Amino acid sequence: MHVLYVEDNSDVRELICWMLEEEGLQVVTCSSAQDAEIAFELQHFDILITDVSLPSVPGTELARRLQMVRPDLWVIFCSGYSMTDGLQAWGSRARNLTKPFELEELQGLLAECRESLG
Repeated sequence: MHVLYVEDNSDVRELICWMLEEEGLQVVTCSSAQDAEIAFELQHFDILITDVSLPSVPGTELARRLQMVRPDLWVIFCSGYSMTDGLQAWGSRARNLTKPFELEELQGLLAECRESLG
């Protein structure tokens, strides 16, 4: 699976990227929504994992833009706040990871994505 991971904190981005690669995923990391949109145009991604609080363009807006192009894109929002109540509007392929999260939580969501993608 190909993952587009967007996080503006470089230490967090490096750690989570390493965790994702350890799960056998191919990961492209970006520090902003603008960089993520460029990467999205150049490659196919199965999953978008994005921080909600990004500079300039929030992760929710990035997800909206990318899902307009690819409605089947899985989206995992990472936030210090629970988004559980608002996720219904994002469809059946949207999940929330509340920061800080455990590796097992991330692995569980990735397993769900893998299963649906076959």
